[in-house]
Amino acid sequence: MVKKIKLILYISIAVTCALGFVYPNHHPHFWWQKIPVFDAVFGFVGCIFIVLVSKWLGHAWLMKKEDYYD
Repeated sequence: MVKKIKLILYISIAVTCALGFVYPNHHPHFWWQKIPVFDAVFGFVGCIFIVLVSKWLGHAWLMKKEDYYD
């Protein structure tokens, strides 16, 4: 079941990137919007960044040692 979900995920990522090349942004407001598939890559990198920062914050700030209440 997990392999099937991963396969669907990879196929949807590939289709999204392919459509980004086929249908580019025709009226970009900024120079980086002219780069094909920039929004998908930016969103993916931003998501990874948020996950890593929140994991670091959880370990550094929220989690306490096992004997904290002793």
